[in-house]
Amino acid sequence: MDKEKLTQLVKNLVLCSGAVAVGIATRETLEGGPPSTDLTYVLPEARSAVVFALPLDQGAIERFLKKEDMASANIDNRRVNNMASGLAFEVSEFLNMKGYKSVPLAANAVYRKDTPNGPYDEKPPLSHRYLAVRSGIGHFGKSGNVIMDKYGAAIILGSAVTEADLIPTEPLSPEDSYCDGCRLCMSACASGLMSPEEETSVTMGRETFSYSKRRSYNRCEYVCGGFTGLHQSGKWSTWSPARFPIPEKDEEFLGALIKAVPAYRSRKKVDYGLYHALVPGSLLEFTCGHCQLICHPDKQVRQERYKMLINSGVVIQDPDGTLRAVSPEEAQKHIAALNPELKSLYEE
Repeated sequence: MDKEKLTQLVKNLVLCSGAVAVGIATRETLEGGPPSTDLTYVLPEARSAVVFALPLDQGAIERFLKKEDMASANIDNRRVNNMASGLAFEVSEFLNMKGYKSVPLAANAVYRKDTPNGPYDEKPPLSHRYLAVRSGIGHFGKSGNVIMDKYGAAIILGSAVTEADLIPTEPLSPEDSYCDGCRLCMSACASGLMSPEEETSVTMGRETFSYSKRRSYNRCEYVCGGFTGLHQSGKWSTWSPARFPIPEKDEEFLGALIKAVPAYRSRKKVDYGLYHALVPGSLLEFTCGHCQLICHPDKQVRQERYKMLINSGVVIQDPDGTLRAVSPEEAQKHIAALNPELKSLYEE
């Protein structure tokens, strides 16, 4: 098929399937990038990648941040991830039927097994983020999340890799990014994942992109994964009812994570979480994601969402497993009233 017609056909397929943006990256436009931009890792014959974005439910985000409703955001996150993975499969099979060898990529939770620590290094086969920014889906925000003018960072990305020679799309102009360096993404992160001083720069196809350096991903696993969640101020928390200490140094997080595993496994879990192969018990509760959910194109909305979070209180868990937010003082009384065995599930 004609190169231009095939490219447009694939774009139309993606947009007609619910995506809000689609881009094309090629081996040439990704040249010089890190290992996670090497298309041939997943398909030796690869020439192009089709990248797209699907939006999360904005209404569920604000109920989640206010600590009114944890379930809706969890269910929506799982639904949109499944849609992204399914759309990648649909694109791949469409191209396969057209005679172009293609492979889909899962939206999340799939990692390379040939790194020093295997999947526990959490290195993706390909980085949807890098492909998305290079192909013009969005910009990098300060957090390193991909942001879009209409949806902010509240998107899920997906990709399919193909041997088809598609026409690449250009990256967006840096001047058009709404990110003004407000750093609310950092303030909303109880784990301190993003460095306030250092940046990471990535060059792909002679185009350079920057965002705040991410420190040890054990920070995100420990807090976003629900092992703990109380902010150092003690005034608010994630949706995790645990209040184990959050270390200051990167090298202390793995030990803290391992130490918190028995309590994590013993606490009652919600029945609407995300299944993740690397999580103890395999059921992951989506308790944070604040850096993604707070980031909105409208600065006033961003500020309002941050206030929602810091005024949302501290989450505790009732005997039946229900999670609810209360004042910091009430949370302390609740923990203090537990017997030692139960208390050990939530704090040292």
